[in-house]
Amino acid sequence: MTNEFDGMHVIVTGGGSGIGWAIAKAFVAAGATVGVLDKDPHGAPTGTTALGVDVTDDDDVESAVNQLSPGGRLDVLINNAGISYPATVEDGSMSDWAHVYDVNVLGMIRTARAALPLLRKSSAASILNMSSCTATTGLRNRVLYAGTKGAIEAMSRAMAADLVAEGIRVNCLAPGTVDTPLIDRLIDRAPDPAAQRAVYDHRQPTGAMVGADEVADAALFISRPSARSIVGTVLAVDGGLTTIKVFAS
Repeated sequence: MTNEFDGMHVIVTGGGSGIGWAIAKAFVAAGATVGVLDKDPHGAPTGTTALGVDVTDDDDVESAVNQLSPGGRLDVLINNAGISYPATVEDGSMSDWAHVYDVNVLGMIRTARAALPLLRKSSAASILNMSSCTATTGLRNRVLYAGTKGAIEAMSRAMAADLVAEGIRVNCLAPGTVDTPLIDRLIDRAPDPAAQRAVYDHRQPTGAMVGADEVADAALFISRPSARSIVGTVLAVDGGLTTIKVFAS
């Protein structure tokens, strides 16, 4: 699988930290030329070319995508940029809700629109959009975030139907609770950090949070050129969170 990415050009949004950072690093290790778009690009992995980009800005996104596609070539787009916002349906202002949708959903659309003219030149074009276990599993205080991720899953299937005839595959990843620096910060702020970590771990039937490297491995698997029959798929990397329940019998 590693050799399949030699000479390929990949863009990862939100690649400056967390899951996006792990994905960008994995593609570099696999031989790809990797560009990172992130509002704060300074933490992007070694070996990538990183640009500071606000995915809510149409012109900013289009300019950056073209700048990171040498010779007008792009093979893989990883739409990972997103923000969280813990909320019930009553929480937060409408402007807050609009901003989260602007980043998580419209940000994906802006990047896909900018990338598609370039992807159409590739013989192994792939778009991978980042969803979440919250799209299909009801978790408390996640109405807003879950709504954006549900939209991404539905739109990804529709995009796949639109683009498959052009040889452009569209898929989704849906991670569970991933052990990232963001989660570490939330744990550190909790009154009982050890108890909070246990809560995050025990959400997954495996008893452990998902590793960012596991999500990166799944991104490589789906995006490889030989995975031509993986299209319109939502792959859960969630320790069984969305599909199994472990109860005492």
